[in-house]
Amino acid sequence: MLLFFRLLSHVPLRGLHAIGAILGWCVFLASPTYRRRFLAHAGQAGYGFSQVRPAIAHIGRMVAELPRLWLGAAPPVEWENVACIDAAYAQGQGVILLTPHLGCFEVVAQALALRYQADHGPLTVLFRPARKSWIAPVVAASRQRPGLSAVPTTLAGVRHMIRALRQGQAVGLLPDQVPPEGMGLWAPFFGRSAYTMTLAARLAQQTGAQVRLVWGERLPAGRGYLLHARELQAPLPDTLPEAVAQLNADIERLIRECPQQYLWSYGRYKPPRAQAHESAPQEPAGA
Repeated sequence: MLLFFRLLSHVPLRGLHAIGAILGWCVFLASPTYRRRFLAHAGQAGYGFSQVRPAIAHIGRMVAELPRLWLGAAPPVEWENVACIDAAYAQGQGVILLTPHLGCFEVVAQALALRYQADHGPLTVLFRPARKSWIAPVVAASRQRPGLSAVPTTLAGVRHMIRALRQGQAVGLLPDQVPPEGMGLWAPFFGRSAYTMTLAARLAQQTGAQVRLVWGERLPAGRGYLLHARELQAPLPDTLPEAVAQLNADIERLIRECPQQYLWSYGRYKPPRAQAHESAPQEPAGA
């Protein structure tokens, strides 16, 4: 499988995206369950089918571009409003970079790591090994990228993140990923209660790190990606439930910039999965 992915990594991005668009539509048409979830989640956010129809192809592109992003040469990347990330680093208290399931989130971590590693050290991200043995070597190889420091989804991994922030470095998180049971709170997301991670808010409250939102827009015809950076609408509240709710609101705002590239098929409103005690990363209050 690793060899197959390496071969695909040499296919031009435009070709991979063309294949992915077909794949996205095939899955949408073939799976009633997938289709219902996609349409229900878009409808929950107030979008009709015509408004989010391009997302069907973009979800397929998200899968097809992985060989290039994981194992191939770095794709072309442009930046928009990157000054707000520069300003966050300049504060010297670390930076928490939040990237939802919008556009190409894989390229965001790679591009940030390459841009800032020389001056500010690596970008630390949580890494959970793939559960399927056939894909595990590919996923592991994908995390061995310049400027990226992948840490396990354990208490040790969270402590590593805290140390990185206190050294003025950055950490990256997927804030709209449903966390394991006991690691989140129920908070509104597009008007419906969703189990939401508390880790981002806890890290910010504990370390004083700056929080920024970043997402990678997939450009037409395989031209690469445009990375957008945003500040939060307001400083995070001191109470955890309010901070989590505000982060969800900021993520909603980001998604509304380009709902055509959001992963509407993701099970955002599913209940949390059980987590084994020994691997559950409970952030220490004063670590």
